[in-house]
This record gives sequence, structure tokens and C-alpha cells, in this order.
Amino acid sequence: MSDEQTDTGTGWPQPAGPVRPGGPAGEPDPRPDAPDPDELSPLAPQGPAQPSDDEPVAEPVDDGATVDLSAVSRSGEPPVAGSDGSAEPVVAGRSRWSAAGVMIVALLALLGFTLVVQLKTTSTDPTLGATRQEDLVRILSDLDARESRLQQDIRALEDSQRQLRSGEQGRQAALDEATRRADELGILAGTLPAVGPGLTVQFDAGVKPISANRVLDAVQELRGAGAEAMQISGGDRATVRIIASTYFLDDNGSLMVEGRRLSGPYTITVIGDPATMRTALNIPGGVVASVRGDGGNVTFGEREVAEVSALHVPIKLEHARPVS
Repeated sequence: MSDEQTDTGTGWPQPAGPVRPGGPAGEPDPRPDAPDPDELSPLAPQGPAQPSDDEPVAEPVDDGATVDLSAVSRSGEPPVAGSDGSAEPVVAGRSRWSAAGVMIVALLALLGFTLVVQLKTTSTDPTLGATRQEDLVRILSDLDARESRLQQDIRALEDSQRQLRSGEQGRQAALDEATRRADELGILAGTLPAVGPGLTVQFDAGVKPISANRVLDAVQELRGAGAEAMQISGGDRATVRIIASTYFLDDNGSLMVEGRRLSGPYTITVIGDPATMRTALNIPGGVVASVRGDGGNVTFGEREVAEVSALHVPIKLEHARPVS
């Protein structure tokens, strides 16, 4: 038996421990891990040694491994053991969230840029942009009133259609409908006089005479505003009915209408809604503004009953035939 082992009587050799002072030789010291007498010097500090700030501190874990606390980030995230058992801080989750945040910010910035470009490139009507709010409200109201009238006309036509398809009343309803349509076509063609609420528009020349283009613009604006019948009169009381085929020409300071010369001032009598037609002529940059820009003036007169009495000679058709 070697010097490093002793026989305890159990048949198994045991390693020899340190010899207890004062005991028999070869007897192990029952105190485990007895401190070195030199370490118990009065000059040595008592108690466990405190780790310095620069030294890592190891704490026990369940599997026996130690975790380096210096690897823990200041944000409080726990370290993750690496492949070699060392502690590594958790940064994968933060990296993933950072990438997602950057992507969201980029998409929002792109969306905002697109909206700004679209708003800047959206074109607006310069005429309506310079119109006062009161005029825009009046135009909108006039459009609503016109829509209401058109809806009433649609309902009336639908009623006429139902009557035409009915039994014995069909023939009389067809005759009444044909008469009504003939009257409407006669007014539009200028072969029948017409009365109704309307407006008179008088053009007075200034430095420049009233041109044919200004009168034609006024007629077109009145038609667009719902005028149903019109005639124009000159200072010499000459009157001409205005229909779809009427033309206007300049003639040495005078106006030539349908081959007939008229001298100023010129007055247009029109049947329709007065407020709507007045608004159409007073739009900024329109007829009234153009005439006043040339030094002239335009005056209006509303009529509860305006009369358009001038008649147009029926046009003789040479080539057109109705479809049978």
C-alpha cells in the first residue's frame, strides 16, 4: 500500500488527508478544507473577498454553468449562452424590431411624399378659383334648380309614355303630345312667338364698339344657362329672332345679324330663369368683364313676363329627310 492511501478497515483504500495537529500520526484531519494558518493572520481582512468593478462575477445556475454578469447589457436583457458556454447578450430580437421600424418609417415617408406631389399637381379651374364664394353658391343653387326641372321633365315624359301605351286614351294622348311637341319645336325654330319669365341684357359701347364676338359669347352663355327663346334688337328698333343657325358679323362699327344690320346699343331679350342667366354672364372673365374691359357696359333688367315676338322664316330643307 502506498504512502498516499490508508486502510480504513472497509477494504477500500482512502486518500490520506492532512494530519490533525496534536493527533496521532497518519490520522486525517476531520475539518474539511481547513484554512491555512497563515491566512488567519490578524492583519488579513475577515469575511469573503469583495470583487472589484473590473472583475466579472460568476453566479451559480441550475446546470452548474456560470454566467458572466459583465456580459449583461445596460438595458437589462439577459445574456444567452454561446456554443462554447460563454454568455452572449441577446441582440437578435432588438435587431429584428429595429429593421421593422425602419421599414415602417420608410413606407410612411413614401406615402406622405406621394400625397404631397398629388396635391401639388392637381389642376384647378382658374375661372372658378377666382370666383367669389357667393357666386359659387348661386351657381350651385342654379344647377340644382335646373336638375330639378330636368327631373320633372323626365317624369312628365314617362307619364306621357304610359298614357300612349294605355287603351282608348292612347289616340287622344298621342294627339296632345304631338301638339305640345310641335309648339316646342316651333319656339326653338323661331316660327312661333313665346312669353315667359326672363331677362333683358343691354350692351352699351364705350371706346371700342361692341364686337360680334362679344354678342356671340353672350348668346352662348345664355343658352348654356337654360335660355329657351331669344331675340336681339338694335337702336333703330330692328329686331331679329335668334335660333341655332343665327350668325353675327362686324360691319363698320355696326352688327350684322342674319344678313340684317343693327346699330347700337344692342338689347337681347331672353326667356329663362333670370337669376341663372345673370350669374352666367357675371362670371369673372366672362361676357360682362370683357365688355367692361373694352370700355363698354352691360345692364340687366328682370322681367316677370318677357315677350319674344320676332319670327324667323322657316328654313326650306333641300337635302334632309326624316327617317321613316
